[in-house]
Amino acid sequence: MPKMKSNRGAAKTFRKTGSGKIKRNKAYKAHILTKKSPKTKRGLRKATLVSEADSKRVKTMIQ
Repeated sequence: MPKMKSNRGAAKTFRKTGSGKIKRNKAYKAHILTKKSPKTKRGLRKATLVSEADSKRVKTMIQ
């Protein structure tokens, strides 16, 4: 059986931390930023972790 290929889109989107958790960027920061408040945009800057429910699926995608 051949090796599994990683999902290239997921590999570019998610990163693994040192402890093995999955890091992601927040959505809604790409366009239409004029109607969003500075506080909202500031909150979207920092990365966050993928939820535990989704992390197993993402780990198999990026392997």
